[in-house]
Amino acid sequence: MTDLSFPHLPGGLPDKRQVAASFSRAAASYDSVAQLQRDVGNQLLSLLPGDFVPRVWLDLGCGTGYFSRALGERFPAGNGLAMDIAEGMLNHARPLGGASHFIAGDAERLPLRDSTCDLVFSSLAVQWCADFESVLREAYRVLKPGGIFAFASLCVGTLFELRDSWRVVDGMVHVNRFRELDVYQQLCAASGLDITSLQALPHVLYYPDVRSLTHELKALGAHNLNPGRPGGLTGRARILGLIEAYEQFREAKGLPATYQVVYAVLEKPV
Repeated sequence: MTDLSFPHLPGGLPDKRQVAASFSRAAASYDSVAQLQRDVGNQLLSLLPGDFVPRVWLDLGCGTGYFSRALGERFPAGNGLAMDIAEGMLNHARPLGGASHFIAGDAERLPLRDSTCDLVFSSLAVQWCADFESVLREAYRVLKPGGIFAFASLCVGTLFELRDSWRVVDGMVHVNRFRELDVYQQLCAASGLDITSLQALPHVLYYPDVRSLTHELKALGAHNLNPGRPGGLTGRARILGLIEAYEQFREAKGLPATYQVVYAVLEKPV
């Protein structure tokens, strides 16, 4: 069993090429294990105003294009842009349609003109961005007045069961240390965008065993890219220690994996 978790970005960052390559390799298997991503994206969609009809929308960090297709169905008259840093994801998404254009791009430096979009939608992508202030600045720049930036991300507390179980085994970095919720709140408040809503909600998935969880993280492309991560395969003794420690969290439904999800809807002032 290899050591798998989400890559660490804030404070000791992996090369973005590593993140892109990892998700590109996972493109074919991603949708089969992406229940969290679908649940979170659907929740984010539900937070958009009911009377809001964007003429141009951007699915930022589109991955396999699942929500590009959902946005295309919800706004059939709109012009859809799907963007991701991982070429493999774009190659998977493009033939499935949903958007008018599929673009390779970085959320911190969007290859779009000013005041291009009515909606920037981003579900579980911006946690990979080291400079979230730049993400907000770029969203503000490409939005038209009255446009909306809706994003879902992850904050501190995500995968705490896995993190705490590894702490029992060794002192090495295994699980990403995500931003604090108050950092999201502060940066959004200072962005020039008006905060319509911003909250963190827990989302818990259950697994029969640790291997099922780590297999899913691998299939999602969410490998451990943390600085200080162990190299190579994880030893059998350490894996047995992880399994024993994680069993302390077991519930009737199975082993829990908690994701603390930040949902935000921001509006560019008219």
